[in-house]
Amino acid sequence: MFKKIRIAILLFILFLVGANGYLTHARITDWDQSLSIIFYPINADGSPFTADYIARLTRDDFTPIAHFMQREGLRYNLSIVDPLLLDMAPEISALPPEPPFGSNIFAIMWWSLELRYWAWKHDTYQGPLTNIQVFVLYYDPDIHGQLDHSLGLKKGHICMVKAFAGRHQSARNNVIIAHEMLHTLGATDKYNLQTLQPIYPHGYAHPEQKPLLPQKSAEIMGRSVPLSALKSEIPDSLAQTVIGPLTAEEIKWIRK
Repeated sequence: MFKKIRIAILLFILFLVGANGYLTHARITDWDQSLSIIFYPINADGSPFTADYIARLTRDDFTPIAHFMQREGLRYNLSIVDPLLLDMAPEISALPPEPPFGSNIFAIMWWSLELRYWAWKHDTYQGPLTNIQVFVLYYDPDIHGQLDHSLGLKKGHICMVKAFAGRHQSARNNVIIAHEMLHTLGATDKYNLQTLQPIYPHGYAHPEQKPLLPQKSAEIMGRSVPLSALKSEIPDSLAQTVIGPLTAEEIKWIRK
């Protein structure tokens, strides 16, 4: 009986949060004004190298993301010149809750609520209303050779990005951030989750190209630049990426 009551309470809370999230998402994807995107740096491994890197970070390190959205918005005749307004919050010392293992729906829903509560509790930004929160967890590349997957949540408009603390990694970090940020706006992955290869045609920057391969650019949600049927590579920077028509439709840049 007590378990049923707990489930009922959880479902009621999720209903209220979901209803509010639906209205918020509809509002921010109207694209009648610029979206406020705030970056929150986190020293995820506690290393001195990462601490030094974060101390040198500025808002300018993320401006290629705004330029990317501006450039692509112009291609789709977006009514506003600057889709994004960026700012950086002071460093956060706490780590976000890790997503649960497995596919238990209630565990995932509970984690989603935990993450939103954590984001509210540890918000260090003192500026105006934030539309999307991007928590960037930095790691020393000399200690961590590979990082876990990053996440972008449409419900709550929150990103958790795993990134390397290094100037030479900054451009690729921004590619990952842009990918996850677009998830919060409704964009879906356009690559095979097993092989990590972009899916034709929507995961290709230029699906009409002849010969089709190799491509020179990546569709941002396709993850990488297709070089052959079995090989692709992560783009070096956002200059090597585009927003494809399906992604543009998903984030309401194209309305049908």
